[in-house]
Formats: sequence, C-alpha cells, structure tokens
Amino acid sequence: MDIFERCYSFLDVKNAKETGIYPYFIPLTENEGSEASFHGHRLIMCGSNNYLGLTTHPKVKEAAIEAIKRYGTSCTGSRFLNGTLELHEQLEHELAEWVGKPATLCFSTGMQVNLGTVSALVQRGDVVILDKEDHASIVDGARLGYGKLERYIHNDLDHLERTLQSIPESAGKLIVVDGLFSMEGDLAPLPQIIALAEKYGARLMVDDAHGMGVMGGGHGTAAHFGVTDKVDLIMSTFSKSFASLGGFIAGDEDVVTYIKHHARALIFSASITPASAAAALAALHVMRDEPDRPARVLRNADKMREGLTKLGYDIGTSVTPVVPIIIGDNDMTFLMWKTLFDAGVFVNPVISPAVSPGHQLLRTSYMATHTEAQLDEVLAVFEKVGKSLGVI
Repeated sequence: MDIFERCYSFLDVKNAKETGIYPYFIPLTENEGSEASFHGHRLIMCGSNNYLGLTTHPKVKEAAIEAIKRYGTSCTGSRFLNGTLELHEQLEHELAEWVGKPATLCFSTGMQVNLGTVSALVQRGDVVILDKEDHASIVDGARLGYGKLERYIHNDLDHLERTLQSIPESAGKLIVVDGLFSMEGDLAPLPQIIALAEKYGARLMVDDAHGMGVMGGGHGTAAHFGVTDKVDLIMSTFSKSFASLGGFIAGDEDVVTYIKHHARALIFSASITPASAAAALAALHVMRDEPDRPARVLRNADKMREGLTKLGYDIGTSVTPVVPIIIGDNDMTFLMWKTLFDAGVFVNPVISPAVSPGHQLLRTSYMATHTEAQLDEVLAVFEKVGKSLGVI
C-alpha cells in the first residue's frame, strides 16, 4: 500500500473550500489585537488567546526590537549547549517569583513543555492520569513516555478517585490537568484534585496555558484557588497572555533540574529566540505594573456571558474569558461561523472529534482591550445571525 494513499483520499478540505466554508488557516492581512482585517474586511477579534491585549503594547514591541538589536534573531542552538542567554535566565527567575515556585525552565513552545516534561517524568511502571478534556500536548507527552496512560471523565472527581484506586500503590502517579480548559472555559476543581492526589500518593501538574495572566490576579488558576503551594508543577505558555512564543514549567528546584537534563523536547530543540524571550519578560512586567488587566478581561467576559445568555445561547459553564457557544451540529457550526465572519466577527468553530458529538461549538474569547462599543457590536451581530439561522 502507498502510505500517501490516505493523503490523496483526504477530500474534506477540498470539499469545504468548494462550498466556501473553510474556517482554518485564514491569512489575516492585519491584526491589531481586538480587531483584525482580511483583505480589507474588518473583523472584531473574538477568537484570539491574546487575553490581556499585550501583543501590541508599546513596551512589549520595543523589548522585542531591542533584543534583536542586541542578540540577533536566533540563538541557533539548544539551551543545553550554546542557546542559553542571560536573558533566558532572567526570564526564568522572574517567572518563578510571579508563579510562586522555586524554579522555572523555559522551552521554545508550550507544546514542547508538555511533551518534554510529561515524557521525562513518566517512565516504565509509572501511570499518568489525564482529564479527558486535557490539551492534545498533554496527551502526546503521555504517549511519548513509557508509562501507562489513564483518563477520567471531565472534572468527574468520583471517576478520578476510582482511577487512582485501581493503580498499584507501588506505581509512580502523575495527574495532569488543564487549569482553565481552553474549549469550554471552565476550571479544574484543583482543591478537590489535590486532596485526592495526597490521599493516593500522586503528584499534580497543572497546564495553565490559558489561566496564567488571567486568573488569580494574573498569577494563575492555582493562585485563584489559593493552592499554589499544593500543586507540584505549573506550566504555561507565552503565546497567550504573555504575547510571545514559548513556554515554561515551574516547580521545585530538584524537579526542574531533572527535567532540564531529561526532556528531549528541550535538549534537542533550539532555544526560544531573543525577541520572544524579551517580549515575554516585558509582558510580565506589564502584568506586574498594570494589575487591572486581568480584572478587565474578566469583566468583559462577564458582559458577554450575560448578553449571550439573554439572547438565548447555550454557553455552558464558563467562568473565564473563554465563552463557548454550543451549537451541537457540525454543519450549523460551520455555517454560523461563516455568517458571523461575513458580518465582521471572528470566532473559532470547534467540531467533533475535538469535542464530543452533539457538543460542537463556537469558541469565543475576549480581551482586556475590547471596548464596550466593540462588545455591543458583537452582541448585535450574534442576535442578527442567531435569529436568521434559527439558532436562537
């Protein structure tokens, strides 16, 4: 069999493009944070992870420019060898203080943090336990390791406990959960998960890619619950609130040192670029100096939750800047995405298998920099489109 045969018979994209409804890989011509442009077509951006609106902040942009002037465009090597700058270590030191952990380690992407950390820690005889709604990078990290993978029903503490009970006491156990689940905007019940982890001798890692910078005054989901000291490892990315590219893992010094010397995704990858490191550091300084931004993004999300609910939309159980609009059908999800796009609102369609059948949704997300006028316009468009398509 020709291994490319599955490629030649993959016609979903071609068929979608022929119908004019293909929502992926859209080449934006301009992107100014809360608004974007597609070949002159203005779009209010409600599909970004730029929660604090820092990608266009003057201090963040200037820091990236100055880093290129000083260090060039790339380190051209792994952190393990020639790719570590003082800038990387400064960023790690200040991140550790911000997160509330003794040490951090920066990777080139958030995906690589999870690939490297989970696969380095989970070895033969160990078990990694995941929420079924965990990000794909966590699942892939677990598969790269040599341990056994167990999954429990989303945020179902009873199922998590039964899973932990089924694991031999002699096995090493690592629970990995999203702090803020990126598709539906709900939070992991960290205090209760911690209690189960302690009861059954498991360690806990929280992927806070979407919670860092937003929850807990910007310090993350663990800080939101007041349990930072009880969470063993906290990871996050720089591609959301930090307005850059990269990611980090935070934890005890000995654990981070072990990961630094065993994570293949770190050792065999070029280090985060100087511009990306400088931008993330500058974003961290803005978070510290402008502490109102997390509150602003949450207020904006509250306004949208209230408005969308009044219009008759099902928005699930979101309590964060990620607000899902549950449609429940693939075709209608795509059609509504296209109609909203044409009306000037950018959202993200999410269909099965990314979500369970019957739970297809439009993922909307909001920024601290969205204005009242922009949000009111978005609600007006949702009202018009929803009624025209019979969704509300």
